[in-house]
Amino acid sequence: MYKDETLNLLKTYFGYENFKKGQGEAIDSIINGKDSFVVMPTGAGKSLCYQIPALVLDGITLVISPLISLMKDQVDGLNSLGIGATYINSTLSKSEVEERVLDISKDKYKLVYLAPEGLDNINYLFRNIDIKIPLIAVDEAHCVSKWGHDFRPSYRNVNSFISTINPRPTILACTATATDVVQKDVISLLDLHDPNMFFTGFDRPNLNFKVFRGENKETFILNYLSNKKDESGIIYTSTRKETEQLYNLLNKNGYKTGMYHAGLAENIRREMQDNFMYENLNLMVATNAFGMGIDKSNVRFVIHYAIPKNLEAYYQEAGRAGRDGEPSECVLLFNNKDIQTQKYFIDTSPMDENKKFQDYNNLRTMVDYSYTQKCLRQFILEYFGEKDIADSCNNCSSCTNEIELKDITTEAQMIFSCVYRAGERYGVNIIMDVLKGSQNQKVLRFGLDKLSTYGLMKKYDRKFLDEVINKLIADGYLLMTSEQYPLLKLTSKSKLALKNKESISIQIVKLEKSVEKDDTLFDLLRALRKSISVELSIPPYVVFADFTLKELSTKLPLNEAEFGEIKGVGKSKLEKYGDRFLNLIKEYVEENEIVRDDTTLSSQITSNTVIIKDKAKSHHESYNLYKEGLNLNDIATTRNLSSVTIQKHIMDCFLEGMDVDLDDFIPKDSEGYILEAINKVGAEKLKPIKDELSPDIDYMAIKAVILKHKMA
Repeated sequence: MYKDETLNLLKTYFGYENFKKGQGEAIDSIINGKDSFVVMPTGAGKSLCYQIPALVLDGITLVISPLISLMKDQVDGLNSLGIGATYINSTLSKSEVEERVLDISKDKYKLVYLAPEGLDNINYLFRNIDIKIPLIAVDEAHCVSKWGHDFRPSYRNVNSFISTINPRPTILACTATATDVVQKDVISLLDLHDPNMFFTGFDRPNLNFKVFRGENKETFILNYLSNKKDESGIIYTSTRKETEQLYNLLNKNGYKTGMYHAGLAENIRREMQDNFMYENLNLMVATNAFGMGIDKSNVRFVIHYAIPKNLEAYYQEAGRAGRDGEPSECVLLFNNKDIQTQKYFIDTSPMDENKKFQDYNNLRTMVDYSYTQKCLRQFILEYFGEKDIADSCNNCSSCTNEIELKDITTEAQMIFSCVYRAGERYGVNIIMDVLKGSQNQKVLRFGLDKLSTYGLMKKYDRKFLDEVINKLIADGYLLMTSEQYPLLKLTSKSKLALKNKESISIQIVKLEKSVEKDDTLFDLLRALRKSISVELSIPPYVVFADFTLKELSTKLPLNEAEFGEIKGVGKSKLEKYGDRFLNLIKEYVEENEIVRDDTTLSSQITSNTVIIKDKAKSHHESYNLYKEGLNLNDIATTRNLSSVTIQKHIMDCFLEGMDVDLDDFIPKDSEGYILEAINKVGAEKLKPIKDELSPDIDYMAIKAVILKHKMA
């Protein structure tokens, strides 16, 4: 119904030609006044599902958002696009809040972001002004459910806040991670009226998932980062102590690193986060306190230094990587000590026993993920309830050639036999004690030293035994009960293996080396983006996302029309930043003498390499026009080619011995200055020469002098 209008807004403000899966339908539902529930993976564009309706609907859209930093980032981004937006939260003084409320009453904004805390006070302020509120969006809606991985009591105030607004606005709930149970809970607690459901799946195809077990974590991190030059990444830790130790290690080794945990003063946390967002720091080492407020689009990797409390938390945190859709990595480092840390957090929490029981089960699922041999993506998606998932994604450590398999059938049979002979009445540690022939008092007291399997694996390393048992649990060969002191039980799979009807192997994962590639222009564009971000006091990714810079560096637009076709370039950004980026690209093309086929930028240049047009006849056509007396700009216009391409054509013709007068391209009285510059810096590169000269001397003049004096 609103397709043409919303598509126009999408292109004008956000620089995209088409909606992603589910976005257009959800937007249409919301604009037509239907409560809606959007479940989309991180990076799939949930925010557009309320930002575009806000531009269409008459009045102000309210967005309930969980973290202050997230509000600021989104508001900065919207304002940079020319969309009026603001936020009201605890960081503002009373006078600042009153000023913003006054501006709201004057229709200065289309979107207002609110924290769930203090909604009663906000409601009181809104009663005194006459405004229309057609839509309320509840972002990170899973926070309303105590069964969600990030329950926030303040979210329970949202529905009572909504109920005070008359007429009742349309309600949008959106989240990236919510199981079926959590989704039903959210619908009930927010009192959504027969909502339209938009579920686009939980898959993030651009993310590469990897699990490494038993590594020396500090050594692994240093080796891994050596392949990640200048890339942005987050390393999640379980404790403040781990955070500080790793922070000190990385800074000592020359990495620009920040740290973040709840024990730091608020001003230090804010400074660390701002430095990371503004790319003054490449790395952030953090506990899960560094969470949903991270809207940085170009995080290229997320490493979990230890397992988090459950798979939902892991997927949410890992999902900080690759929000721009570019290839990114999610690495989990696992050690059995991590389990004890998470169990301690559960045991000492004030939760009721039912919730603790659920959390123990959730932790077990996280351990299973760490040990499974099946496709890691399949494991995650099945957990969230997706069906008919391919057995291999070819984008995780289980599905690629990064894995070697080691046969452990014999060792597994020894373990199964010990569990069986011990009557399936003991846990992991006792079973390992028996197999190792331990003189542990419990082993002796229970008479387990009399079992035939006592000391059967005495020569094996205990760490290896522990890893094998956990792997057998993860893959369904052993069952660990859910009681306070879990017991090991045999399954039908282990009974088959005992009868030699199934072989069992364990994974050994290798760390691959990165491939060197030429990112010269991308790095120059990124440096310009950084410079602009400093000037405007906004994060670099708000200027342009990485994927936009990559497309600029491969398609090489040379005018505003071409620049406007690049993904992520809307009207506002084209007007604000277009000239500076175009000038940089033109200079790079000239300096490197790149010939580009200019005929149809968007349809022909689609690969990661510049398409070079066959010059066999093309440069002769340019030469003929030159001999007819046309200047280079006129030739470029006549042939619908760039001036850089025409310059290259004429130079090629000179080198082929054709009649080209190089003095035609050297401004009067400038030849001597050009020669001085060449003698000073050499003729190998053009840019250092140009930097020595006045701006009115162009690259064509420099090239002409070099050829004339045979200095090339």
